[in-house]
Amino acid sequence: MDGNVYQIIEFQHVKPGKGAAFVRTKIRNVIAGSVVERTFNPSDKYPTAFVERKDMEYSYNDGDLYYFMDLETYELLPINKSILADSFQFVKENMTCKVISYKGNVFGVEPPNFVELEVTTTEPGFKGDTATNVTKPATLETGAQVRIPLFIEEGEKIRVDTRTGEYMERA
Repeated sequence: MDGNVYQIIEFQHVKPGKGAAFVRTKIRNVIAGSVVERTFNPSDKYPTAFVERKDMEYSYNDGDLYYFMDLETYELLPINKSILADSFQFVKENMTCKVISYKGNVFGVEPPNFVELEVTTTEPGFKGDTATNVTKPATLETGAQVRIPLFIEEGEKIRVDTRTGEYMERA
């Protein structure tokens, strides 16, 4: 649209009692990163942008540059920290992520939906504290902070949903 590539974040189809229906959207410019709200007619047509999603392995970071290795050619691709989503805090070295690009311009990195990480620091649970759904803060091996149940100890591996940042289960 207007020479830019947009990703729909939210949409709502509205059919008022009077007049024609319309679609209210929240869209993000994938190259610039800006988010705008816009209203469209249901009959509007726009060409499809062909976005490439490629599996690449996170190798290491050097300051603000994060290096990803192409699994076929073994070439390293540097990606700036500003492009990475908040969910990247759950990614450790040698994990495979999806690098998203349009015409060779990288605009996003999707980590796996679920990752297994080790709890490095947390407070010990207290005996007799058996209230349901009580959680405590914990730091994972990547430095990410999550809330975990009281029975999880330091050194245990847990499964985390990277989309929500929530504890799922023991690994």
